Amino acid sequence: MTKVLLGIDTSNYRTSLCLAQEDGRIVAEEKRLLKVKEGKRGLQQSEAVFQHVMNLPELSERMGWSEYEIAAVCVSEKPRPVDQSYMPVFKVGEGLARSLSVYLQVPLYLTTHQEGHIAAGEYTAESRPVQDRFLAVHLSGGTSELLLCERQQAGYSIEKVGGTIDLHAGQLVDRIGVAMGMSFPAGPQLEQLARGAQEEFRVSSAVEGLSFSFSGPEASLLRAIEAGAAGQAEIARATEQCIANTLEKVLRNAREQGLPNEVLIVGGVAANQYIRERLVKRLEHPAVNMKLYFCDPVYSGDNAYGVAMLGWMKQKANINEG
Repeated sequence: MTKVLLGIDTSNYRTSLCLAQEDGRIVAEEKRLLKVKEGKRGLQQSEAVFQHVMNLPELSERMGWSEYEIAAVCVSEKPRPVDQSYMPVFKVGEGLARSLSVYLQVPLYLTTHQEGHIAAGEYTAESRPVQDRFLAVHLSGGTSELLLCERQQAGYSIEKVGGTIDLHAGQLVDRIGVAMGMSFPAGPQLEQLARGAQEEFRVSSAVEGLSFSFSGPEASLLRAIEAGAAGQAEIARATEQCIANTLEKVLRNAREQGLPNEVLIVGGVAANQYIRERLVKRLEHPAVNMKLYFCDPVYSGDNAYGVAMLGWMKQKANINEG
């Protein structure tokens, strides 16, 4: 019977389950976006918790548990690996993980949503950072941070060195998308619309050192929508361009401060092809000499694959220690 590790992630966007082998091969996975009413820009925690409670039994039925030997369970228990990081949605997945661990009599490992994104990035990128110490950019609806990461035997040591002071990149995309009539989350729709941009329309980025702000660009983009100052495709492209320009400036500043030149970019917003191509063109130029690594777009959004692979890291670390 194939030995696998079960990863569980219950974020504010998606319910995710994944069975993965030690070599990284996925044998089964199920994930479902949480439903948001049309015109709304997100979910209250109580609504998200309820949807996870309803989703997990149905998704579990599709996983084919009996076909595999589950060696351990790993779950994201909170958003980030820092004190005071907490969000009720993650307690739904943690409760299931603790119950399964007792029932199956297998080890339980706890990790965080952010570490899961980084692991998913490393395991699905075409190649991973050569050095154990590298930068990571986590761009999503709930996080926009520049992180100094170092691989550890059982995961990562992570230090936040920069990030947004207000809105997250995903919030900017969703708010502009919803204002133009898109459903939430708006990322894929906005990206598709932007491909039809014919004229150039821009808004300024706001960067100071390794910190940045998206509230000013949001206000400019919403005014443009209200005033009809540009077509919707042009506004969508300006949103993408603002995020790309912001990241470029921040990463150039990081390089000037002597931080690592290898950068792993993860999170839902990192799936955007325009942003990826622009950053590669600007930052991998010999004059800048940075090397970018991107998570597979399929796993850029919230998922349990990275959580499962972190479980394997922790399992092997325990074995080595024992």
